[in-house]
Amino acid sequence: MKPIIKSTTVLAIAHRGEVVIGADGQATMGNTVAKSNVRKIRKLNEGKIVTGFAGSTADAFTLIERFDEKLSAYKDNMKRAAIELAKDWRTDRFLRRLEAMMIVADKNDILIISGTGDVLEPDNGIAAIGSGSMYAQAAAIALKKHAEALSAEEMVKESLHIAADICIYTNHNLIIEKVS
Repeated sequence: MKPIIKSTTVLAIAHRGEVVIGADGQATMGNTVAKSNVRKIRKLNEGKIVTGFAGSTADAFTLIERFDEKLSAYKDNMKRAAIELAKDWRTDRFLRRLEAMMIVADKNDILIISGTGDVLEPDNGIAAIGSGSMYAQAAAIALKKHAEALSAEEMVKESLHIAADICIYTNHNLIIEKVS
């Protein structure tokens, strides 16, 4: 029986002209922490696009590589690359077996991409994926609504720490990246 791999909380926030993505560093197999400092955030296009992933690490790396290829093919048009990746992911025999989700962001947009063919753009400038996503998203919504003095980076950090306090598959080893 294949162990169930659960890992991650990834959160992206667009706020006051900034776009920031953060993720925790925990990967678990079953009820065991397999690694506590996984880097689940990647910069593409010299930092103009930042991606975060949840799910199987090898699957996510494959998807990030494919996404990067799509960006090249569509002249750095992130939305078009995301749609084309989602179409391939859903229909390709190899890709449709991949178990991961992605958040991709540039200075203008945040998108969630899934293997079911979804490319979602959040209404409120907040996107979250992974096991602790609902905790992080709830915290981010509250912070964005009631703490205007905070930066996007501060909101991402605080929201991920709140998720880590609640979700056993999320830890406090955070990686935070800004879209340049």
